[in-house]
Amino acid sequence: MKVVIADDYKEACRFAVHFFRKRLAEKPENFVLGLATGRTMTGIYDLFAEENRAGNVFFENCVTFNLDEYVKLPEEHPASYHSFMNEHLFSHIVIPPENIHIPDGNASDLVEEALSYEEMIKSYHGIDLQLLGVGANGHIAFNEPGSNLSSQTRVKKLNDETRLANSDDFGGDLSSVPKYVITMGIGTILSARFILLVASGAEKAGAVASMIEGPVTAQCPASALQFHKHAFVVADREAASLLKKTYETVREAMSDPYEEYLHEA
Repeated sequence: MKVVIADDYKEACRFAVHFFRKRLAEKPENFVLGLATGRTMTGIYDLFAEENRAGNVFFENCVTFNLDEYVKLPEEHPASYHSFMNEHLFSHIVIPPENIHIPDGNASDLVEEALSYEEMIKSYHGIDLQLLGVGANGHIAFNEPGSNLSSQTRVKKLNDETRLANSDDFGGDLSSVPKYVITMGIGTILSARFILLVASGAEKAGAVASMIEGPVTAQCPASALQFHKHAFVVADREAASLLKKTYETVREAMSDPYEEYLHEA
């Protein structure tokens, strides 16, 4: 795991876009990009759209896979991840619709949908770069504390803590938050060639410290990234405030020695 400290959220987002551009330059055809949702991602997607409009980065040859989706929530519902992705990214970039993949939470056979999603990722020879955020309790995707660290894409029941944290998207009504999701597993995420996790804000500081400097444990699912040779964490100073060690800044990380490290894969 490589840790990079950004001055603020905007710098963290700029680093994420820089990182994506580097990976895309190495594989300009059939690049497979794993996408996440949530407030942390919105600044990154705004920059993706700007770069696409400016002609600096192209998505026509990218294939995308989203981490997760609610079960039995209409795709057009404003809180669905289909809606989130269309609002914040897909409607602002040029990408073939057939290259976009999001789990179908309304499939007639949800178990089969999860298995098929996992197999579809494998059919593209895996994910080249997986973007991630992290929850305040250390969850990645919908892999909550206690999740199997080798888990694959599956149907999962959400705990009340996670549902409450997401209730703002449903007008604060906990009863409206779906109880089930389809989510990539931790094992699925770890199979990506590169992983970039972005963390911002003081409310994420505990999770960031546990993920980076704590033991690898199912009680902090994000800590599994310690096993991944090419997992990168960029945290702003608020999110990094509980870290005990000293880590590179974004400016230091973008120097020549870092660029050599990036090309070890």
